[in-house]
This record gives sequence, structure tokens and C-alpha cells, in this order.
Amino acid sequence: MQLYCAPGTISVAVAIALHEAGIEHEKVQLDFGAAEQTKPAYHQINPKGRVPALAVPGGILTETGALLEFIAESAPDKELAPTDPLLSARMREVMYYLASTMHVNHAHKMRGARWADQESSWADMRAKVPQTMTASAAHVETNGLRGPFVLGEALCIADCYLYVVTGWLEGDGVDLEPFPKIRAFRAAMDARASVQAVKAAGLL
Repeated sequence: MQLYCAPGTISVAVAIALHEAGIEHEKVQLDFGAAEQTKPAYHQINPKGRVPALAVPGGILTETGALLEFIAESAPDKELAPTDPLLSARMREVMYYLASTMHVNHAHKMRGARWADQESSWADMRAKVPQTMTASAAHVETNGLRGPFVLGEALCIADCYLYVVTGWLEGDGVDLEPFPKIRAFRAAMDARASVQAVKAAGLL
């Protein structure tokens, strides 16, 4: 497998999950500073011009949640996704919130042109980010962590996702002091070999 990724982006969640699953892969890092993701060569791989993209024997897969579930299903012995329907829904509940709300809140800081043409609107979006990301952190603190991890004691693919998104909080102007569960979660993830591996690869 080949993972197309970039440091500090949500693609890091997929890299962590691949390590957790013990799946051999090659990391192909894109240079966002040079806008490599916008170039025709990468658009041959992912026409959306975003990361992650995962090259597998059956073709190219995109979208973080889909890749995470594919990884979990490819390594069932690692138990990265629950088989219980309720727990599975709770895992997806967190991942869908991250995708639809918290990641979008974060993107307003640097990607305002996706939603508005006037630069004054972009500035307004940036100014709102500390507030919306703090609200998202509060939601995660209260509703997203049922123990050390999303589902309690055992790690699942939602934790890979949540780790990366919560890593953006301080840069988005969020004070982590009121969120002890998030701080403990991040410390637990930092200690994992999977996170250490992606740090060694220069993705974090």
C-alpha cells in the first residue's frame, strides 16, 4: 500500500492506524508548501487534491473515515473497530462529528476561500476559530471520550482520528487546561508505538 500524506494533516490519522494494524505501507509525502496537492500529477491519484489517499491493489481510496474503516477491516485480529452494533455506532458518531464539524471549524482558519470569495469574510472566519474549536473541544471532553480512549479502555480507529484533530487545538487558540480528559487522551496516544513511528517519519 502507498499512503499519500502530508505532515500535520488529517492523513496522519491513517498513518497511525496503518501502524496500529501492522500493515506494511509506503508513505508518499506531499509538499503542501509547494502546493503539490494541486498539481496535475497528484490529481491523477486524487482529483479532489487532498490527502489522504491510499493506493491499494484494487485502486485508490480517499476520505479519512473510509480509509480508517478499510484498515480496521483489513486487520480484524487487531480489533481496531468493535463488532457490537452500538459500540460501532458510537465510534462512527465521533468520527462523523470530527469530519463534519470539528475539522471544518479548523479549516476556517486557513481555507476560507472554500466558502467565501471576499477576503474580509476569510478574516471573520479566522477570528471565529478559537471559539468554535473550544466548543468542539468541550463536546469531545463531555461526549467523545468514554474512558482513556473513545470507547473506553480499548483503542479504536476513532482514536487515531481524534488524536490528530485535537493536536490542532492549541494552534487554533484553544486553552487545553479546562479539558483534562483530552490532555490525558493525548498523553496516552503519545506513548503508543504507532504515534512514535509517525513522529519518526516526520509527519508530526
